[in-house]
Amino acid sequence: MGGIAGIFFVETAKPVDEARVGAMLAPMRHRGPDGSGLWSAPGVGLGHLRLAIVDTEGGAQPMATPEGDVTVTFNGEIYNFAELRAELKAKGHQFRTQSDTEVILHSWRQWGERCVERFEGMFAFALHDARTQSLWLVRDRFGVKPLLYATLADGSLIFASELKGLLAHPGLRRVPELSAVEDYLAYGYVPDDTSIVKGVRKLGAGEALLAVRGRPLSPPSRYWDVSFAERTTARPDALEDELLSLLQNAVRSRLMADVPVGAFLSGGVASSTVVALMAEASSQPVKTCTIGFDVAAAGETDHAERIARRFGTDHRSRLLSSDDSRLIDRIAAHFDEPFADASAVPMFRLCELARESVAVALSGDGVDEAFAGNRRHIFQHREEMARRFIPGALRRGLFGPLGALYPTADWAPRLLRAKSTVLGLAMDGAEAYAASVAMIPAAVRAQLFTDQAKAAFAGHRAEDRYVKAMREAPARDPIDRAQYADLKISLPGDILTRTDRMSTAVGLQVREPLLDHRLVGFAARLPVRQRIHGRSGKYLLRKTMEERLPLDILYGPQTRLVTPVSDWFRGALASEARAIAGGSALARTEWFDMRRIARLAEAHRSGTTDHGQLLWQLVMLDKALGRLFSLG
Repeated sequence: MGGIAGIFFVETAKPVDEARVGAMLAPMRHRGPDGSGLWSAPGVGLGHLRLAIVDTEGGAQPMATPEGDVTVTFNGEIYNFAELRAELKAKGHQFRTQSDTEVILHSWRQWGERCVERFEGMFAFALHDARTQSLWLVRDRFGVKPLLYATLADGSLIFASELKGLLAHPGLRRVPELSAVEDYLAYGYVPDDTSIVKGVRKLGAGEALLAVRGRPLSPPSRYWDVSFAERTTARPDALEDELLSLLQNAVRSRLMADVPVGAFLSGGVASSTVVALMAEASSQPVKTCTIGFDVAAAGETDHAERIARRFGTDHRSRLLSSDDSRLIDRIAAHFDEPFADASAVPMFRLCELARESVAVALSGDGVDEAFAGNRRHIFQHREEMARRFIPGALRRGLFGPLGALYPTADWAPRLLRAKSTVLGLAMDGAEAYAASVAMIPAAVRAQLFTDQAKAAFAGHRAEDRYVKAMREAPARDPIDRAQYADLKISLPGDILTRTDRMSTAVGLQVREPLLDHRLVGFAARLPVRQRIHGRSGKYLLRKTMEERLPLDILYGPQTRLVTPVSDWFRGALASEARAIAGGSALARTEWFDMRRIARLAEAHRSGTTDHGQLLWQLVMLDKALGRLFSLG
């Protein structure tokens, strides 16, 4: 793994200064502490930062074929590279290394653009073919590895693993994209189809971009997508057998490395499943690690320690305290764009802990999106059942006015906090789900912006992205549509971005076996009853693991690591909350009603109400704007 960057002149083969590519690599040095490389030819320059995982002696990049006609810079892992290598050798290809990077080169020569369909793994790469004068940018099926690009006035296409790499090029203008701020306040992250910097694009999950010199640049093409349009008719016991086989293969393939491999262990269903199957496949005790907070209600360490004892893992745990709130500046800098998922704090410490003993860690990321494990999936499923029996006109006439009158009651027990559910029943399923995903409701966001900013949005609404994805999804059931939208939007934009940035910050590679594309494709074909059963999701996964995991871990209440940002803004981060309302980057933009924000901050600090999540979002936005656009 590591980081990549480069420059390709699309119109004519202008000279590329390798020093400029090196300057793009420099701010991403944390992604590849084990080495770096530069390569250039007329009209193209490629750069690479390396964290050595496979063929640590022979896998240096950028790497070219012996003839020098094809060159690649690659971030990630191809888990089935050994099988592909054997197939290519049988076809006459000769290899000089044991690396998966070289397999990409020969696969391109053998199969062209179709080669990516054969790759099983997580990857982002740029491949230059001198024969066709082309540059091919590719991102893996789920967007585990990032790849950003932009076209410049000098006719060049530039790309990098992180935004800071692009910004190191002097030709990229730093102009903020205001609509992305609306998206960020809704979701807590900037989705993959936009950027906080105008002109910057993110290659989407499962997409490839082919640039050919002398031709106009075409939009990216999608080489893979998950489909919920089919349904399996297999018996439940056969489904359990098939799922277990897929899980075992996914975990085994991700143990491939020439360096130590461990696992994150929260004690939940996903991480416990991964550790159980790792223990079966490993001859040595699995190295596991867990992070918890020094707040009893927030920790996951008890469940994790039970699983660690059950499978005899070499387990380490660490508790976080309010002092870890001081990580805020360091974490904000690694994300470049504003990022408000506060679980990034424990994720950073978890990656630090793992890196003390391993270079690769397996995680349970993706299981909720694939197997309908999010709480909002359960709510959505129940609401859709109600929608089937109550005519739309009646729902809108009854639940719309009732929802408007129903108190918000954030202080009340969960069962009494029904306002969002009542309002959701007045909408169609896509609109209701889009509203449930938002961290800050549209009405609250509207109160934060100035009239000038709202006019500049020109009708842009963050929720429309989810509504569109759900309505166009290859799906049969409403819950299919919700899962599809999560896999396309929140998984790459939030979950995988968090894991990538926090792991690369400490030189750790994280692998997601539960995002094996065959496994996710299998889950997408399951009948809804095999995903959601009663009040819980991930039903078939739980059933499949009954012989391997304790029933109370599988079916009991799941602990959730909650970063105590509300407490921090009344304690260690109180000064950050006060500063946000005056002299901040937010104030300099003139996009926000700063008096309203000041009142929210004071109300939170005094304990009158809880605006911790909103304050965290505003502070992280303030830091990103100040750093990216010199507004601080």
